[in-house]
Amino acid sequence: MKQQIRVNDMGLIPYQEAWDYQERLLQESVQRKAALRNGGADVALKPAHHLLFCEHPPVYTLGKSGQPEHLLINRQQLEEKGIQFVLTNRGGDITYHGPGQIVGYPIIDLEQFFTDIGRYLRFLEEVIIRTLADYGLQGARSKGETGVWLDPEVPGRARKICAMGVRCSRWVTMHGFAINVNTDMDYFGHIVACGIADKAVTSLQQELGRPVPMEEVREKISRYFAEVFDAEMVLQ
Repeated sequence: MKQQIRVNDMGLIPYQEAWDYQERLLQESVQRKAALRNGGADVALKPAHHLLFCEHPPVYTLGKSGQPEHLLINRQQLEEKGIQFVLTNRGGDITYHGPGQIVGYPIIDLEQFFTDIGRYLRFLEEVIIRTLADYGLQGARSKGETGVWLDPEVPGRARKICAMGVRCSRWVTMHGFAINVNTDMDYFGHIVACGIADKAVTSLQQELGRPVPMEEVREKISRYFAEVFDAEMVLQ
């Protein structure tokens, strides 16, 4: 039987609120695993896997291995521009989240799939690569760098369209990916995105020359998530 993943579109939600909700789901999943080991029935009935979709008001987030100097504006400028800055516990460096960007937070018990974080990241990348292919774009991986790129091996042409950063506790994942759909790309001018100074960032809108329906992209991501992870997606 395939694993079921509950899909929840939370809409526009503050970053901290979404983070708190992820933490709650992660703890529920950890408790569920313990209950299953100990024969407990109540907690074991809670869902094991979730895929949360959302957008955030403008916010820069810095991963636990990131460099603070990759934020190129000061606190006063952040306030003037109405942008939050959050230190987070995911991997990776600094990135931007904002309206027009689809953020995906998989809360997955990897012990029900495989126990390999590298493989998990490659699976997330594959979901996005297949999604981009539906729009005639050849998404690719960049050696030594997590995420999905266009023309990663072409000097002066490499640009990132999807950033990724995850955390895993007792093989339960949180945080995830952010794909630029109709994102205002000017916000990326105030950071060294993902700590990579020599490569640009892009969006579906920028590549295609037109706005792209957000719901359409979410549906594609959900469908390819089911394919890549060999799972059943259940709308919540």
